[in-house]
Amino acid sequence: MHIIETYFECCGFDHTFLQGGTSVYLWNLSRAFAARGHRVSIVTPAHGRLDDLRARYDVEDLPYEDTYTLPLVLDPKIWRDFPAETGIELRTTAHRIRLDGVDLYFLSNDCLDRLPTTFYPPYSAKGRDLVFFKPLVFQADSVRFLRGWFGEERAVVHAHEPYYHYLLPAALRDDPTKMVVSTVQSNMPVAKKVYGPEVRRLFELLDVKAELPDVPEGTYPAAVLQYQQLTHLHYAYPPDHVALYELTAEHSDLIDFLSPGQLDFYASFRDTPFAELFERLPMADVVRRNAHKMFVGGCAISDEWLAMDPAEVDRADVLGGIGLDPALPTFFHNARYAVHHKGQVELVRAVDRVLSAGLAANFVLRCIAGEGIDDPYFHEVARRHAGRLHLEWERVDERRVFAYAASSDFCVFPSKFEMDTFLIAQGEAMACGAVPIATAQEGMAHFRHADGPSTGTGFAVNRSFAEDDELLVSALADRFRAAVTLWSEDPARYRELSERASAVAREFTWERCADLHLAAFGRLWRGESAAAALQLALRHGWFEQLQDADSAAVAEAALAHGAVDVYARHAPLDSDAARRIFAASWQRADFAACERVLERGPVGAVERQDVDRLRGRCHVGDDGRIVYRLAHAERVELVVPSEPGADGRALPRVQLLERTAPGVFTGPAPGRAADARLLLTLSSGRVTWDEVRHD
Repeated sequence: MHIIETYFECCGFDHTFLQGGTSVYLWNLSRAFAARGHRVSIVTPAHGRLDDLRARYDVEDLPYEDTYTLPLVLDPKIWRDFPAETGIELRTTAHRIRLDGVDLYFLSNDCLDRLPTTFYPPYSAKGRDLVFFKPLVFQADSVRFLRGWFGEERAVVHAHEPYYHYLLPAALRDDPTKMVVSTVQSNMPVAKKVYGPEVRRLFELLDVKAELPDVPEGTYPAAVLQYQQLTHLHYAYPPDHVALYELTAEHSDLIDFLSPGQLDFYASFRDTPFAELFERLPMADVVRRNAHKMFVGGCAISDEWLAMDPAEVDRADVLGGIGLDPALPTFFHNARYAVHHKGQVELVRAVDRVLSAGLAANFVLRCIAGEGIDDPYFHEVARRHAGRLHLEWERVDERRVFAYAASSDFCVFPSKFEMDTFLIAQGEAMACGAVPIATAQEGMAHFRHADGPSTGTGFAVNRSFAEDDELLVSALADRFRAAVTLWSEDPARYRELSERASAVAREFTWERCADLHLAAFGRLWRGESAAAALQLALRHGWFEQLQDADSAAVAEAALAHGAVDVYARHAPLDSDAARRIFAASWQRADFAACERVLERGPVGAVERQDVDRLRGRCHVGDDGRIVYRLAHAERVELVVPSEPGADGRALPRVQLLERTAPGVFTGPAPGRAADARLLLTLSSGRVTWDEVRHD
């Protein structure tokens, strides 16, 4: 096969050009494809670094020149000081490096050559500087280059991150020689949108015949909609915008994910504050309609990392060299400085809490930031616990990071908001034998820290979708104490977990990743139709796709999802079934499903006390205070919507109800109870919504 990789940054072959993990992923995967005998090409911008490349590599200037004007239709609400439509004059040239069996094509023009240090436009350029459209310029250039240089050659075009290629699948959909695979590299909001008139004009430039989606969105509870901004999972857009994931999903031949959990998460956002809203968005239909295209191509830990031997690291030298006691159990965190994404505020608070209480342990926290860590609390905690906590933020040689990991007993990754899709850093530390303590995110489930005792690799804490999450702080502190107890009192069990963690992490090789991709690409190349996503439909309750499925399997799925009507079509809705569906729905705090059981099931099937619990869970007393009762709730928050601003957006007011007893929460009732909602965080980690008042 000829496989063409294309992304905004593909410089993983040279660390001096490296910006992000996707670049490393692409280079390793491309080399693995080439090693199997496939022809591999990479198309990427030169980013103004051709002279640097010439100094290191043999750069071939190709007989390719493309001169055109890129039209830009600008959103007047954003680009206030610019005309409604403008253009960028471009003269694009192409240059090739041949390395390790891979052909790298670098596109160069006045726009693509801007920002040679950072590559990516800063968000502050939006509305101010047309360099903001540099990724869009690359999209247009890459389409034109693929057509002009490769012509009618048959190829699989493997594009990465929908935000950086949403024009490409539609532009190539009518070309029978090009098959497009779209990879979702990060969990950007699935309904992220771009300005529709801009896309329409670029479709005209690229002679794309596809129509833009025009499905109006409905109206949604303001409290639920406004709260999504705090979850980083969804933002509202004006009606003249189009969803970029829809553009890629509808027109790609396959959709690639980095881990099974990431794919599962993107299918329904189950158990998150966004799930209820997602089910009502047009995007939910897009996901279901294209589910048969979804597959897991995977990700991996580098061959270089796996080739290093943890036994060769001198723990005493490494830990002693940074002022820590090598005789103590040691916890390691390694991530870029991203306090919300990586849960680092909660991590530092938990470390402060356990060390202040006298826990005998070391912590090595690497929060990588080119400009340093700007939160004084981090430095305050590091000073307070000197000799027990080492904090650093500089980029260091990979061997130094490996030495930290190999000298640690546990690794800590409390990532939040389901933004991680594989988390290489956790796998690297586990490969060295560090037992993981991490959030039970879907995108990290492959590391098995949330598994049961027989297959688990470490300790899990519940997922977090809150920016300042005391539940996460408390859970981390508990796991730190449990980990130290395990290390000191049950060394055999610790060794078992350590060995299992290393073995699990070492399964994720680029050879395996290449196998997964090539299996999917091969089916596409041979013209084989993608199989229906039956198991995905069962897991997520897409019952409209299950007409031909086994009745028993559908009935079990219906029970799990509280789908009473579906269950009744596949199995008798007797008293036992009604009680089981009610109990499952109650545990999920799906109270609407509980009510459907009472309406459809046999009279008296559900115990009177359970009915009373359901209908009496929320009460507003004469004193104007809410009393909310749910035994398996860990946190209840009152979310009250605000009046939207000029841009149509607003942040809600969120008030934590006081937990006065296990499962009992109280607080002032809102003035307009009908507009407010209660956000429930359950002991299982599920987050869901409820109404304020129940009679």
